[in-house]
Amino acid sequence: MITVEEILEYLNSDRVEDMTEEMHECSMRQSQAAIKQTMELNTKYHTPKEIVSIMTELTGEEVDESLRLFPPFYTDFGRNIHIGKNVFINSGCSFQDQGGIYIGDNTLIGHRVVLATLDHDLNPYDRHLLCAPIHIGNRVWIGAGAIITRGVTIGDGAVIAAGAVVTKDVEENTIVGGVPAKFIKKIENVKPIEKKHSSKNYLKWIPDNEVPQRKEGRGSGRRKRSTEERCACSRGQSRQS
Repeated sequence: MITVEEILEYLNSDRVEDMTEEMHECSMRQSQAAIKQTMELNTKYHTPKEIVSIMTELTGEEVDESLRLFPPFYTDFGRNIHIGKNVFINSGCSFQDQGGIYIGDNTLIGHRVVLATLDHDLNPYDRHLLCAPIHIGNRVWIGAGAIITRGVTIGDGAVIAAGAVVTKDVEENTIVGGVPAKFIKKIENVKPIEKKHSSKNYLKWIPDNEVPQRKEGRGSGRRKRSTEERCACSRGQSRQS
C-alpha cells in the first residue's frame, strides 16, 4: 500500500505527472485527514500547548513549543509543512503545502496569508498540476492578506507588504509590495538587539485546560442592577435635584 512518505517523494521532486491513481487516492486520504485535524483545531478553544500538539500531529513532525498560532488555520495536506522556532502565524491563514512549505525561525505571518505551492499548466486541454516549494527565511515578516506563489524563496529579514502577491524571489533585508510584488526599498542598519522578553514564556502563564480569567480590578465583583433598580435610582436623583 502506498504511504504518505512515498507521495512526498514525488511531490518534493515535482513528479506529480508520474503519480499513479493509487498515489492520488492516498493523497486524497491525507487531505481528508488534514481537513479533520484542522476542523478539530478551528471549532473549539485550545491552549497554546494543545495547538502545538495538534500541529505536530498535522505536520507529522515535532513542532517547537515556541510556535504561536491563532486559529482558524487551513491546510489541504499538512504533511509538507516545516516550521522553525519562535514562529507566529495569525488567524485565517491558508497553507497549500503539497509542494513543501519551509518557514524559518522568528518569522511573523499576518492575518489571512496564503502560501500556495500548487499551480496548473496554462493549456486549457491539459491542466495538470505543477508544484514547487516555498522557502521563507529567518526573521521574515509577511503582512496581512499577502499571497506567496509556488517556487518563491524569501530571504532572511525581508518584509512582504500587506496584500502583496509575490511571484518571484525576494532578497534578504528588503521590502516588497504590490500586485505583482516589486522592490520598495532595502532595510538599512540591520543588527541584533537585546530582547526585553522571551516568547518561550508565552506558554507558561496559560493553564493546560483553562481560559485565563479577567483580573480583579475596578468594577469587578459588582452585582449588575436590574432595570427597576436603575429607574428607581434615577427617580431619587431627580427628586434631590
